[in-house]
Amino acid sequence: MPRSFLILHGYEGSGPAHWQTWLADRLRRAGEAVAYPDLPSPDAPTLEAWRGALEAELRGLPGDPVVVCHSLACILWLHHSAAALREGGRAERVLLVAPPSASAGVRPILPFFPVPLDAAGVAAAAGETRIVCARDPYCPEGADTLYGAALGLPVDRLPDGAGHINTDAGYGPWPAVETWCYAGGPVGRPGPVEKPHDTGAAAEAADDNSLEYRNVDEEGEYDERGSQGSGAGEPPPNEEQRKDD
Repeated sequence: MPRSFLILHGYEGSGPAHWQTWLADRLRRAGEAVAYPDLPSPDAPTLEAWRGALEAELRGLPGDPVVVCHSLACILWLHHSAAALREGGRAERVLLVAPPSASAGVRPILPFFPVPLDAAGVAAAAGETRIVCARDPYCPEGADTLYGAALGLPVDRLPDGAGHINTDAGYGPWPAVETWCYAGGPVGRPGPVEKPHDTGAAAEAADDNSLEYRNVDEEGEYDERGSQGSGAGEPPPNEEQRKDD
């Protein structure tokens, strides 16, 4: 059976330093069939347009693809899973990384909520579906509880410092996700990532560390036990804050 991969970004897209961009390049260099589309109007997304784009990508890929979603794309996949599946609408397996919630208060993504939590639909849409999350300001309730427990999905919980699991949280290359794309199963702790050598940004980075890469291993222990409570959530982010989502 032909093998293919579909990588879906979230609100505002995934930039060149994002782990999704790294993953797409790695898979393409390995000769794999990879779709990494720019979803319509990433700064002002609509559910209808994104669903249309998702269905078109699924129809265009050979076989049942492996799907890797980040942030708002996770919510997109849950909407897709709850609908009657069309021909070519199933995946071999799906990874939902850092799904957000409405309570984060990010106004442009609110039309994607409420989210249909259809466990039977999720099970029918893919052979395996996993959630990867951390203590995330974009999901104060905790994605492990809000989505993992509600849908009966396995959850890989990263250290609290992983945040929204994007470049702002120190994520560039992520070899464990590349391994998951081929083999499935639990997603292990991220490998070390190097700080970019940008002396011009050194002062700003020292102030807030918002654009630095760091070794996530230093943030805490990785939890492979599956779905669990997240503890107290962090305050929602300011709407004016622009993140690489």
